[in-house]
Amino acid sequence: MTEALWQLSACDIVQGIRNKTFSCEEVMRSVVQRIADRNGSINAIVYDYSDEAVAQAQEADRARSSGSVVGSLHGVPVTIKSNIDVKGQPTPNGVPTYKNVIATDDSPVVRNLKNAGAIIVGRTNTPEFSMRLTTDNPLNGRTYNPWHENACPGGSSGGASAAAAAGFGPIHHGNDIGGSLRYPASFCGLATVKPSFGRIANFVPSAMPPERGMLAQLMAVQGAICRQVCDVRLATQVMAAPDARDPFWVPVPFDNWPDEGPIKVAVTRESYGYPIHPDLVVGIDRAAGYLSDAGYRVEEVTTPSIEDAAQGWFDLLGSELEAFMMPLAREHGSSTIQQIFQWYFEMGDVADAERYRVGIKER
Repeated sequence: MTEALWQLSACDIVQGIRNKTFSCEEVMRSVVQRIADRNGSINAIVYDYSDEAVAQAQEADRARSSGSVVGSLHGVPVTIKSNIDVKGQPTPNGVPTYKNVIATDDSPVVRNLKNAGAIIVGRTNTPEFSMRLTTDNPLNGRTYNPWHENACPGGSSGGASAAAAAGFGPIHHGNDIGGSLRYPASFCGLATVKPSFGRIANFVPSAMPPERGMLAQLMAVQGAICRQVCDVRLATQVMAAPDARDPFWVPVPFDNWPDEGPIKVAVTRESYGYPIHPDLVVGIDRAAGYLSDAGYRVEEVTTPSIEDAAQGWFDLLGSELEAFMMPLAREHGSSTIQQIFQWYFEMGDVADAERYRVGIKER
């Protein structure tokens, strides 16, 4: 094998462990060494569970040797963003006041990953209240893009994207309401998808505030950032196992869809008033070509009312921030996050109850 084990995809790790090409411990020690070598310069992982992860990998090897039934991610190293719950560990969400908030249970995605045999090697950084498109906070500091120290890794799942790009394991949990999976993945040259509402059970027992606004309930989702598309699919399938704590979860199949001809894929080159770099157009065309060659029916479309949808999102977001988050930011947040929330208010139009209701309907 020419690649170091930390470079392998989750799909290859699963296959290699199954075939006894290498052990869970060997994979984990390779990833742990990679974290030791690189994390100090990029600050992607802010809670390092390396010692515990190696011990769990050794136990995973013993389980496999004894013939125990193992899960689909048996021995695969993963990271979890520090804004959802891992039982017995803090859920600070980038806020110093919350550093001693200890989770009493696992969030659904964490439970599902553990049940599949994944091993958590660390928790990744997130901006304060997970509400910025860069990753910096007064508790754990700034996360840097592994490709260049002067480049931003994105946010709010910037710790996850930096960890993925640096090779700190193949699967990195994140979440997304307005781009927090997609921005970091694009900033670091990675793969992700924002799952549809209801695909992955979503619940954080220690959440502050404990109640979420309607927009957050409808649009905030859990997902994965990975170096390879096959790993995004594998991680998403594992994360999507049912959990009774989320009443919106739906049992949508991954496989065995009805064969109704080629799947249609829409492509657009519209930039909605923003300048678009020629290289991006080339990339879009190349991706469309790959999909067409693979048998998909690619159709160029003109998207409807993107500007209206974006403005409606800002209006609704501003309303929920004002009602649910701003009191917490004033009490526990830095002056920086309070200024950012104020910018959100200015970008949108904080809606009254009737316009908020209409905005949800129009969405």
